[in-house]
Amino acid sequence: MATLLLRLQGPMQSWGTTSRFDERDTQLEPSKSGVLGLVCAALGRDRAEPVDDLAALRMGVRVDREGALMRDYQTATGVVVAATGKPDLERTVVSPRFYLADAVFLVGLEGDDTALLARIHAALRAPVWPLALGRKSFVPSSPIHLPDGLVDLPLEEALQRYQAPDMPRPPGPLRLVLETREPGHEGAVRLDQPMAPFSQRRFGPRFVTTHLTGALDAPDPVAA
Repeated sequence: MATLLLRLQGPMQSWGTTSRFDERDTQLEPSKSGVLGLVCAALGRDRAEPVDDLAALRMGVRVDREGALMRDYQTATGVVVAATGKPDLERTVVSPRFYLADAVFLVGLEGDDTALLARIHAALRAPVWPLALGRKSFVPSSPIHLPDGLVDLPLEEALQRYQAPDMPRPPGPLRLVLETREPGHEGAVRLDQPMAPFSQRRFGPRFVTTHLTGALDAPDPVAA
């Protein structure tokens, strides 16, 4: 079992999973759909192509720096057409947008297909399309590709052990959010598991548990 590690760091990130209408949310850590979308951009995989191989990877996140939850908004003004077919009035829509400021995450993707992980690792070093942290305008401030990020370790151990040479690890325990597939241990629900090509926008439930580093056998029920 191998794990590929990615570093997601930038002034702004947004990882929405439950956005409705004009409001755009964000989770407090990267979503699986968002991370796999980033991987598809690196590979040059079109939105209409299948992502079954990527969706089968198990994902975990180590929160190296909790982001500050921020809110801004965008406006759009359009003309409302009356029943007569003539322009009637102008209407301005306000769209709230939530994002994380100054967050740093270490993301792990675990799988048996080492060749697939190696292709992703190479693609992150030389991506086909630009990479972003949840929105096109949210660019990373540090490389997502980690030269030593492909490790022959299970997900939990890889996230626990890794320390980037150019960024000291924060002191104390860190929060781990781990995808769980153990029967009878479902955890919290995330609606970010791709069920079809991204062009179809179909996502199913995924279960995660939250732990502190050094305490993987004792999940934190409040944080989860």
